[in-house]
Amino acid sequence: MKTNCIFCKIVANTIPSFKVYEDNYTLAFLDIAPVNPGHVVIVSKFHASNLDDVDDLMLAYMMRTVKRVGQAMRSGLGIKGYNVIVNNGKVAGQLIDHTHIHVIPRHEKDGLTNWPQTKYKDDEARKIMAKLKAVVKTCE
Repeated sequence: MKTNCIFCKIVANTIPSFKVYEDNYTLAFLDIAPVNPGHVVIVSKFHASNLDDVDDLMLAYMMRTVKRVGQAMRSGLGIKGYNVIVNNGKVAGQLIDHTHIHVIPRHEKDGLTNWPQTKYKDDEARKIMAKLKAVVKTCE
């Protein structure tokens, strides 16, 4: 546990939260500033600053909880779909320095839109693919 981490404090029950689900590895609780009502944040019970710092097994536990919470949203809230979002790093919008996954219930015409899409220019896709393929197997 990192003493100045708000999510670690929630895991340790020193800060109250609206817990939706908990197991030995993860905790799921309502976001205090929801995008839509029922917006849940899932955290690892073991501090890791971002997705790159989470080991593969813990990530699998977190995704299992994502699935469970998503199914609970469908059954309990009557939604038709949900977004699963990870903001990894400050530049990507990560506000809390503890890996977490947002599960956001969606409703038709809820006013939310996905990010804008663009097109690759000329040979850009092939060049980017080559750069990624050259290092992807070495990343862990």
